[in-house]
Amino acid sequence: MSKTIFVLLDGLQFDAAAQNLGFAEHLIEVKKGAKYKLRGELPSLSRPMYETILTGRSVSEHGVTNNLSVWRSSEKSVFDQCLAEGKTTGAAAYYWISELYCSAPFDYESDRMIFDEDGKINHGIFYFEDSYPDSHVFSDAEYIRNSRNPDFLMIHSMNIDDAGHHFGSESIEYHMAVARINVILSSCMPAWLSNGYSVVITADHGMNIHKLHGGNTSDQRDVAMYLFSEGIKCGDFSGENAVSQLCTAPLLCRLLGVAPSPGMRNLDSLGVDFFE
Repeated sequence: MSKTIFVLLDGLQFDAAAQNLGFAEHLIEVKKGAKYKLRGELPSLSRPMYETILTGRSVSEHGVTNNLSVWRSSEKSVFDQCLAEGKTTGAAAYYWISELYCSAPFDYESDRMIFDEDGKINHGIFYFEDSYPDSHVFSDAEYIRNSRNPDFLMIHSMNIDDAGHHFGSESIEYHMAVARINVILSSCMPAWLSNGYSVVITADHGMNIHKLHGGNTSDQRDVAMYLFSEGIKCGDFSGENAVSQLCTAPLLCRLLGVAPSPGMRNLDSLGVDFFE
């Protein structure tokens, strides 16, 4: 399959994505991609969901139960599966990704930037302020993509989640943060797609009007997935039953052409077939 860019928009609930990600929605409307609703795992917290999304394991299986679970992952992630088959990995991401897949606890001096490493993430630029501009995160990612050309590149932004925690999911500030991401994606994606990348855009969890997430309501759990790749079924499938978030890791492995880990569910068993 192809090189893959995985965009994780932290804290972006399903409805806010549909309302504000106009460029991605346009590509779905003209049948150049696919859109699904994902039902997020519980608890709908960031660090547990990072581990779930990247390993395909539920919280009761991987043991990262809350945001205070600061240790390196012991599961096989998408990063591991790439490295096992000789592919390279990169990430422009919040420092919790570094703590899960590089080193924990995060060292603000030595761990912020890594290049040509032989660990799970070969090339990384990690930030540690939730207000670090999303424009800078994508610029960091483009530097990694253009200078190191990884097979799997994760881009993880935090400004939507940050705005949600300060102002809530119905605020102008929250929706403006999503609108800014729309401009960034519409600037980056044409080049990615024209260069043959598969692109997956989703979120770890949503946000509620009380500036919180972690619980079991649709505004906290339901997120969108936008999928752009050769050989997929194109269209808007988000009005159908929500797909399990556990599909993300095996889907990424499929796009990358690497074997899923034994702990990842089979896509068929999850009741979804993304491909023609």
